Amino acid sequence: MDPSTKRSARRSRHLRLRRKVTGTAASPRLSVYRSNTHIYAQLIDDVAGRTLVAASSLEDAVEKGEDGKVGVAKQVGELVGQRATEAGITTCVFDRGGNRYAGRVAALAEGARSAGLQF
Repeated sequence: MDPSTKRSARRSRHLRLRRKVTGTAASPRLSVYRSNTHIYAQLIDDVAGRTLVAASSLEDAVEKGEDGKVGVAKQVGELVGQRATEAGITTCVFDRGGNRYAGRVAALAEGARSAGLQF
């Protein structure tokens, strides 16, 4: 499959998802971006256009373990969940970024839920 076609298909899935999923200050959007090597998550208030909390696999607090990229994604989810509870955020809506809810995306969601976020 042509990489540009693959990329544009993910982009169109994401845009289709974004028509329904919006974040507010009370319930921000947990946006996930997954590259080949890293994973990024941020809580976004779409009404104000602000990022409230962010975490990524590039941070020093995240260590690669035996689980590989899936384990790293779970750590990023736990980190964003901890930062959200510190900021007083308990609920959010999940934006998988056009990716399938499997593997690293699901692990990040599981980590965020274990840290106290509800969605």
